[in-house]
Amino acid sequence: MMLVTHRGPYRFSVLDDGSFESTRGAGGIISALLPLVTGHDRAVAGERQAWVAAAIDADDRAAVAAGAATVPGLDLHLLDLDPARHRMHYDVISNAVLWFLHHGLFDLARRPRFDEHLRQAWDGYVAVNATFAEAVAEKAGEHEQVLVHDYHLALVPGMVRATRPDLRVTHFTHTPFCGPNSIRVLPTDMAEAICASMASVPAGFHTERWARAYVASSREILGPDHSVAPAYATPLGPDPAALAELAVSPATKRAAAELDELVGDRKLVFRSDRIDLSKNIVRGFYVFDHLLATHAEWRGRVVFVAMLNRSRENLPEYLAYEQEVDRIAARVNERWATRDWQPVVVDTRDDYEQTIAGFTRYDALVVNPVKDGLNLVAKEGPLVNTRDGVVVLSPEAGAYDELADAVLPMHPYDIEQGADALHTALVMPDAERRSRAVHLRALAAEHTPQTWLAELLNHAR
Repeated sequence: MMLVTHRGPYRFSVLDDGSFESTRGAGGIISALLPLVTGHDRAVAGERQAWVAAAIDADDRAAVAAGAATVPGLDLHLLDLDPARHRMHYDVISNAVLWFLHHGLFDLARRPRFDEHLRQAWDGYVAVNATFAEAVAEKAGEHEQVLVHDYHLALVPGMVRATRPDLRVTHFTHTPFCGPNSIRVLPTDMAEAICASMASVPAGFHTERWARAYVASSREILGPDHSVAPAYATPLGPDPAALAELAVSPATKRAAAELDELVGDRKLVFRSDRIDLSKNIVRGFYVFDHLLATHAEWRGRVVFVAMLNRSRENLPEYLAYEQEVDRIAARVNERWATRDWQPVVVDTRDDYEQTIAGFTRYDALVVNPVKDGLNLVAKEGPLVNTRDGVVVLSPEAGAYDELADAVLPMHPYDIEQGADALHTALVMPDAERRSRAVHLRALAAEHTPQTWLAELLNHAR
């Protein structure tokens, strides 16, 4: 089996003596897949487990040059990409075009503008995908199963299929996929290249909703007579055992004690997100503000703790959004805070144990994205929560398709409805909370990294 991802399972750093140290990479894909292909959790039969990814920074590239980008038990291949070309691939096309396209984030009256700069960036995107495809073609064994991941590498499947038809390939997209009207925002040649490549192999998504949108977009762009390999849906889930172990770790217990001191005997509304436009953080604070305005009984009796990680700070839209998040949080506090009560607490520490502590402690978990491929937070929280907490979830999150029966819906744009949902969560009778929590835990544990990987391997053709 060969895994192909943009970011690799390990990062490398240069030590003072010139040697290299490896550390586990970050991200949901890495967390889900790495234990399954290495070590005692290994879930894939056979001796060879290969992984192709990009060298992300100068230290990664130095490790590649020195032949030191290796780890025991894994046939790792980091690709030394030209830094300028890689930036065009990642920052411009992947993050500023495709991410915005699939999450419906473009302000279409103003953006995008596909000018000479964007065309140069597209050339970089094509070149990086070609480098990945060449590595797969060169290093994959005969008839090997190749699992290509995400929108960064949407051109790889078609390139690999053209040169190595013997390989059994699938492409899995972790984001939503835009619909047939939105795909036409892309220049025709770009849309055709992406759809034709993905159509050459089975294409996977976290929900049937995104799979249908992809098929409709491909038909729109490629025409009704073009062959489109079957699309499929198989959702990823968290590892319940790993989460349970982390929830009782000393670091999480220390974080929980800190949170208890902060919240006291008040109710806790909690969220955990990257600071990303798609996560809808600003409207979440407007919802909380409206709750306090319309339900005076909650003033002084509830705290909204938001664990937020900074993201993509090299993109101006993200820097502006981070400032907007700070402004609205400050506005809510200025409007409602008292001498002994701060309504909103924003914590930007990159501390997973703090997040797990929040998951164990929340009374209401807010997950209100504009659009999300899945959103593991909506599953992770219920699995470790100890207070029969209620999940208030946007129907635009892929996870809603699985969890709808046990959560409260929060419309991502409707502030009044969102405040009503949050109030309902906080006043819900204990018996109903308990019943929902039991059902939600069962739903959240139904799919695991193991079942997800097995489905990907089953669909590779």
